[in-house]
Amino acid sequence: MPPKARISKEMIIEEAFQIAQKQGVDKITARSISERLKCSTQPVLYYFATVEEIKEAVYQQAEVYHTCWLMNKECDYGTPMLNIGMNYIRFAVEERNLFHLLFQPNEFSGTSIMDLIQSEELEPVIQILQQEAGVTVDEAREIFTTLFIFVHGYASMFANNEMTYDEELLVTSLTKVFLGAIYAAKEVKKLNGKNEGKK
Repeated sequence: MPPKARISKEMIIEEAFQIAQKQGVDKITARSISERLKCSTQPVLYYFATVEEIKEAVYQQAEVYHTCWLMNKECDYGTPMLNIGMNYIRFAVEERNLFHLLFQPNEFSGTSIMDLIQSEELEPVIQILQQEAGVTVDEAREIFTTLFIFVHGYASMFANNEMTYDEELLVTSLTKVFLGAIYAAKEVKKLNGKNEGKK
């Protein structure tokens, strides 16, 4: 027998997302969702065969939410790349449960750094970086690699520990890493050019 029309698949995903955001993905169950919707577990189990299917839908929604967070211009730190980097760290501070969902459970297992920076999802970020730094696509990917390791490391520390968030220190540190990575990429290009000329 089909569920009552008032409960939709989208409503179930939204409630599950709220649970993941506030309590953690492990708290998602058919019962916890049905309690929030004030219904039986029947509608939940009608749309989803398993809780894992619900968690997968929540993961996809969390990815979209995270992308919107990264591109948010509400806090302006001076440059687009600095904004993205700081937003990534702030996401780990303010949305700790979602950061754990997206980045902690072996999400990068079996993936190399090169696989990560070549992914389609990163293309808009690479384009922004290329324009901002005035570099080639390959150089932009090199710079991004350095930035990502730094930013993800900071974000992980905040997501996994009760640390004081010092925004001024983070902005200064990230600016230095960004400028240093651009300088290094350009210097390597010059060095490679000189070496090519000697052959």
